[in-house]
Amino acid sequence: MKTQKGKYAWTATVGEKGQIVIPKQAREIFNIKPGDVLILLGDEEHGIAIPPKEAFTELFSKIF
Repeated sequence: MKTQKGKYAWTATVGEKGQIVIPKQAREIFNIKPGDVLILLGDEEHGIAIPPKEAFTELFSKIF
């Protein structure tokens, strides 16, 4: 399957405790490290999104 540059899709399995493992390639691309806090955005019609933490840096600096 041909994909657009910068576009990715991964799968993750939810464990018994409700935890998921973020695939290694995704962690590397988005620089996700152990101990990082991620924000999950949910929409019942569109699903769950985990935006990159950089997307919120400017917003949080304006708020605080």
